[in-house]
Amino acid sequence: MLPRWHIFWGAVFTGVVFLFVRDISYVYLGLIFLSSFLIDFDHYLASVINSGKVITLKQSFEYHRKRNEVYRKEIAKGIRKKGDFHLFHTVEFLILGGLLGLLWVGFFYIFIGMIFHSLLDIYDGLVKGWIHKR
Repeated sequence: MLPRWHIFWGAVFTGVVFLFVRDISYVYLGLIFLSSFLIDFDHYLASVINSGKVITLKQSFEYHRKRNEVYRKEIAKGIRKKGDFHLFHTVEFLILGGLLGLLWVGFFYIFIGMIFHSLLDIYDGLVKGWIHKR
């Protein structure tokens, strides 16, 4: 899922949380919103590591666009390969975020945003047929 959709759905989700939990701090709402899309920073890191040099955000988007073209062609041929490693999308990292929420409540709200992001990714992967990459 492209970052713009994570930003959009993250804003919608944050608005829904606000509607149901009216006394929530704006700081915590901000943490939910920001973590719902900033988790994708690991995609930028993957493009930097795989290209072997520091690149711009625009170059990172181009890297992933080209990788997705290759993935689509492989999927059409029945080839199912793993994708790039994205640290912030791992179950272990999500568990770490949840555990840190026991130490500081702000991490709990970051955890909520990260879980929402991951659920969007799972849905997107199922719909587009690339769930095997994770």
